[in-house]
Amino acid sequence: MGIPDKAIQEADINRWASGMEEFMEDRETILEIKHLQTSFLTSSGKVKAVRDVSFSLKKGEVLGIVGESGSGKTVTSLSVIRLLAGTGVIEGGEILFDGKDLAKVSMKEMRTIRGDRIAMVFQDPMTSLNPLIPVGKQITEMIEEHNRGMSKAQLKEEALKLLKLVHIPEAEKRFSSYPHEFSGGMRQRVMIAIALACKPDILIADEPTTALDVTIQDQILKLLNQLREEMDMSIIFITHDLGVVAEVCDRVVVMYGGRIMEEGPVEAIFERPSHPYTQGLMASVPDISLDKNVRLVSIPGSPPDMLNPPAGCPFVLRCAYGRNICNAKVPPVTEIGEGHCSYCWLLTPEAPKENNPYK
Repeated sequence: MGIPDKAIQEADINRWASGMEEFMEDRETILEIKHLQTSFLTSSGKVKAVRDVSFSLKKGEVLGIVGESGSGKTVTSLSVIRLLAGTGVIEGGEILFDGKDLAKVSMKEMRTIRGDRIAMVFQDPMTSLNPLIPVGKQITEMIEEHNRGMSKAQLKEEALKLLKLVHIPEAEKRFSSYPHEFSGGMRQRVMIAIALACKPDILIADEPTTALDVTIQDQILKLLNQLREEMDMSIIFITHDLGVVAEVCDRVVVMYGGRIMEEGPVEAIFERPSHPYTQGLMASVPDISLDKNVRLVSIPGSPPDMLNPPAGCPFVLRCAYGRNICNAKVPPVTEIGEGHCSYCWLLTPEAPKENNPYK
């Protein structure tokens, strides 16, 4: 979608600033991730996909996790619900939910939580839905998995409610339809209905609008925001699209090379991006308020090799301000403002002022 024009950005920022901060301060923390480390064991070695990631999620909050492909954002979410591929392992850290560390519970117990208390909407509904089973049956199967004892009539009634909730027209007729009979946007709505089948506390949406055209993207985003408000549900929204972040998120975590680069309220990140990587992301997307002849700014270089990532800041090889210490040591966290922090050596009190854009 790209970043919206300046007027829309300011409207979104004003909406957020008008009361969201006070609202969130009073909300309880529903999920807390502490020093998460997730790797994949391959024939070439260990791919260190997530390295020492920590953040929290409050009840009713929409948290955006943004970053380019390979940054670790999807692996972080898959770690939360323990749906890593066969070679994926959580090597350290805690995933605290409802008084339990999900990184350590048995897979049997995890299956009672996944889909019931924490659900996920994936990027491509066509590969997530079973093409041989009517969508209504796929919804009822999810409900029945976590609510044993319901009659077929009750299951169908609940499924129809969900189809209507996500604005599927002619729900009774569509109940018996197969996935290929739906448009891309409608299939994504069905996936959301399945995810909401057990009224989860947390919904993880992994790039749910990427394969959709702009109009349908907007409909899905508005639907998710509406459902969040109606169900008082927390959402983790994974995306590379800063326009989506500006539209739906309350707070943002910026990831790169398996680490968090910056974190803060959405208006703080947009008004004062404080990490060179965040600034690069902001500069590399189109702005319709600019002259059409103005060239986009790209971030030079390539993402790090996660088989052998840098010992220090993962962005150092692409950073215009990289120093020797950036290569050698992971930067500490620096508070930029209330709830806004960044991981960059240039921001620390000890950083030299010479050739330092932050001093």
